[in-house]
Amino acid sequence: MSLPIEPQRPQLMQNDPFSQPAYTDSFYDAVGGHDTFVKLIDVFYDGVATDPLLRPMYPEEDLGPAKRRFLMFLEQYWGGPTTYGEERGHPRLRMRHMPFSVTPEAKDRWLFHMRTAVDALELPPLYEGTLWEYMERAALSMINSPSGA
Repeated sequence: MSLPIEPQRPQLMQNDPFSQPAYTDSFYDAVGGHDTFVKLIDVFYDGVATDPLLRPMYPEEDLGPAKRRFLMFLEQYWGGPTTYGEERGHPRLRMRHMPFSVTPEAKDRWLFHMRTAVDALELPPLYEGTLWEYMERAALSMINSPSGA
């Protein structure tokens, strides 16, 4: 018994991405893959590098290793290469941030620089909103110290 062949799905609207051959289930691919995440990380760390509240949380003289770790994490989280897990295992984000005093003020500074980075990508609204919502939730979950600590 052979299965019936499904008919082509009609295009519902002009430029319907779900009807296009290039449609992907991966947010990573949909937003531009590696180059997009490199730009996000570069713009974000340009801000962190000069931020008096955040810079001390990055003990390495060069921000390069932190940039690489964050890039690998975000790429894997959004459906790209699994390098982060292969090299570092489970992210354990809260545990990895425990040595640092992450206050509500630090969260706000982190989000300030991340907002600049997300805006620099000029993503379509749906992708921008999805990415930004994640960044807000992630930043909030990292708070481990009260204000002024």
